Amino acid sequence: MKEIRAIIRPQKLPRLREVLRAMPGFPGMTVSKAFGCGSTVRHVPHNVKEELVDFTEKVRVEIIAPDELVDALVDHIVQVATTGQTGDGLVWVNDVQRAVFIRKTVGPDN
Repeated sequence: MKEIRAIIRPQKLPRLREVLRAMPGFPGMTVSKAFGCGSTVRHVPHNVKEELVDFTEKVRVEIIAPDELVDALVDHIVQVATTGQTGDGLVWVNDVQRAVFIRKTVGPDN
């Protein structure tokens, strides 16, 4: 089992959601807002206010998936998120030792 994390442009999220949900066996995803800056120096902040706003809005997508789906998921993320410009994002994969779904157990008395 693997964890796939991706940082993408916010405007790419609706299309990514559509593409991934169409995949057989898609396990679902968690999405959160993220802010960041790349290593390239385009603008040097001149004061504290500029320093605090010198980040680009991004979206972080997290998916826990079985090993056999990982390559296809990563390929789809890259294909959808690519614009060819600096700042398109990043995708990485980590091993997951254990993952447990938290669900309400419904018994005969409930």
